[in-house]
Amino acid sequence: MLSEQSVPVVRATLPAVGAAIGDIADLFYRKLFDAHPELLRDLFNRGNQANGEQQRALAGSVAAFAGLLLENPDERADVMLSRISHKHASLGITPDQYTIVHRHLMDAVVDVLGDAVTPEVARAWDEVYWLMANALIALEARLYAEKGVAQGDVWRSMEILDRVEEGADAVSLVLGPTDDRPVVPFQPGQYVSVQVELPDGARQIRQYSLSAAPGRSDWRITVKRVRGDGQPDGEVSSWLYANARKGDLLNVSLPAGDLALAEHDGPLLLASAGIGVTPMLSMLDHLAAAGATRPVTVVHADRTPDHHAHRQEQLDLVRTLPDARLHLWYEEPGDRAPEASTGRADLTGLDLPEDLTVYLCGPVPFMRAVRGDLLRRGVPAEAIHYEVFGPDLWLGRQ
Repeated sequence: MLSEQSVPVVRATLPAVGAAIGDIADLFYRKLFDAHPELLRDLFNRGNQANGEQQRALAGSVAAFAGLLLENPDERADVMLSRISHKHASLGITPDQYTIVHRHLMDAVVDVLGDAVTPEVARAWDEVYWLMANALIALEARLYAEKGVAQGDVWRSMEILDRVEEGADAVSLVLGPTDDRPVVPFQPGQYVSVQVELPDGARQIRQYSLSAAPGRSDWRITVKRVRGDGQPDGEVSSWLYANARKGDLLNVSLPAGDLALAEHDGPLLLASAGIGVTPMLSMLDHLAAAGATRPVTVVHADRTPDHHAHRQEQLDLVRTLPDARLHLWYEEPGDRAPEASTGRADLTGLDLPEDLTVYLCGPVPFMRAVRGDLLRRGVPAEAIHYEVFGPDLWLGRQ
């Protein structure tokens, strides 16, 4: 909760800060990477820095958090903070890094806004930053404690036990421990970070969903090669697709992510597009292994049947569940998918039972459209859960 003296200051200056937050974010990252080039090389996603997505995500999260402090002072931004803290825990972020970020962010605020940043304004926005940072530090400490590791100690060497082509531009990698320790338990829907050394020596990190059920002696991730379509291709996905082979070692984090399947008997809707199918596969695999009888509606949209990663596996898992239905949409179904509809996913004709719990994963435009359809049909916002890989540009616009 903001202090009584800071509330009017933040309220008065939020429009100006909000209008300049994009410039502040750009300058902040320039200052940060000038002082700590290793952070851009080995921690931050260089692709998202180059296209501006990370800057927009930072700007959106700060502005959204400040707005929540003013409009809902008795409530915590739990959804936003949980998603960020899980991402940070998967990267091994430690409390000292918040101090580094604070210094360069506040310097950027002063440089952009100039004389408008009086000592009173600086104190108020300093308070906003540390309210958000300390909340995240506490959440991340809890996540590390739950895994039984020291803060930041999340990395483990794992061996690729198998590699399987999973449709156009996608490959699954089965990972096993390189020592006698068993794999760490995870919840269906969670992800791991994977760090690879690229040809220029940078050690870049990306997140990949665990695409099979927990409870096994190995993990499986599925990597979709990201093609740039006029922009640079995905650095890590392209490297893994071209180079990762059976017997190779990968640096992999502990599991994280708050898109975790709730254990109850109510009806489910699992909606995905593209490689967003992967957390849904883990959930379906878990439900099938548990002999679940709950109603499950599965929606998936893709470009073509060939681009649908794990297509046959998803069909088989749905058939295994006694009360599950699969609805497919392909932009170009061709002759391979007579059961599919043509075009983009449309939920208007689906039966939506009461007490429905929804999980979404895929491109943000897909999730925003599906979520909007569900809200218009009366599904409560708190029943709709989603996962975004990369900077969460949805923050503040939920």
